[in-house]
Amino acid sequence: MIEQFTKPFTQQEAIPEEGIERAVEILRSGRLHRYNVAAGEEAEASYLEQEYAVYQGVKYCVATASGGQAIQLGLRVCGVNAGDKVLANAYTLAPVPGAIHSIGAEPVLVEIDQNYHIDMSHLDEMAKRSGAKVLLLSHMRGHIADMDVLADIARRYGIRIVEDCAHTMGAKWNGIKSGNFGDVAAFSTQTYKHMNSGEGGFLTTDDDEMAARAIIHSGSYMLYERHGAVPPKEVFDRVKLEVANFSCRMDNLRAALIRAQLPYLDSNIERWNQLYDRLFVQLAGIDGISIPQRSQAEFYVGSSIQFRADALTEQAIPKFLAGCASRGVELKWFGADAPLAFTSRYDSWHYIKDMPDLPATRAALSKTVDMRIPLTFGLDDCDVIIAIIADELERHTS
Repeated sequence: MIEQFTKPFTQQEAIPEEGIERAVEILRSGRLHRYNVAAGEEAEASYLEQEYAVYQGVKYCVATASGGQAIQLGLRVCGVNAGDKVLANAYTLAPVPGAIHSIGAEPVLVEIDQNYHIDMSHLDEMAKRSGAKVLLLSHMRGHIADMDVLADIARRYGIRIVEDCAHTMGAKWNGIKSGNFGDVAAFSTQTYKHMNSGEGGFLTTDDDEMAARAIIHSGSYMLYERHGAVPPKEVFDRVKLEVANFSCRMDNLRAALIRAQLPYLDSNIERWNQLYDRLFVQLAGIDGISIPQRSQAEFYVGSSIQFRADALTEQAIPKFLAGCASRGVELKWFGADAPLAFTSRYDSWHYIKDMPDLPATRAALSKTVDMRIPLTFGLDDCDVIIAIIADELERHTS
């Protein structure tokens, strides 16, 4: 029996050396603020916006202080105001409904199916019933729903889409990049995402006015011409006096760290998917574990993996998790009644008015176990992890 796994699940790879060197140059210059540039100089954050817009295949990118702030800006530029209803899938992380709540809007939660996707029938029903004109779609843990069906529902009800792509940077549906289906998209560069700047994020869009509003909202102090991917001046002239400054810009130091990682993003996605595929095949072969199949239309980024521990009772799952943790394998449970660290179930967000009962979501999450897949792991590490999971599952199966 394999007794112990010794690598931490929270250890990230080092920032590329070119990013470290550039960061030191910026520190020595003292010019950390994105608008603090010398004559003829372009800010690191501005270069990053240009480069990420090219990577994403969109006209505009606005670099923000966090992914959550990018979501909030996305909602605002889509016209969400206090008191409005916003559709959102119930399987997500707390910053997503938190972004809705921060505006004073009201989340309208939508069921998920057994594959962790937003339930299209329930989305259709709630769109009709609520009258909401914006959907905040979280591609939670990298699971992309059928975007063709979803886009058809949105068109039918005149719904704008804000895509939360925190877990799908570089992923695709039918060859189209995640984030390019909606009106705006939000990405995260928080430490456990696909590029690491500690905190940070992007808003992307092809819409001139939405981009202009997002730039002013982010805190441009009317220095919007210093952005790398920027709409025409006349667009700003039209909106600049009616858009509030929320001071949620990205700084040059974090931009330097991300710029150094961007050229490696696609090769890192390949590495993640090698690890994910190894884990997927072995988990699927364990009696008592079920794991949803991926659609052939989906190109995913396997930076985490989810499975259902069907062999266990809900009461046994905490003991199973504790047993794995004691042997170095860190797993999270999305079915717990109370929030724990990053993980929370929808009914723990008590600030949501008239909390709905969502039996399909509760059933899908009741035995869902979640595991990060750091790039500091190798294929042999996957084999050790699976052996421990299988052993602990058998030990805690009644």
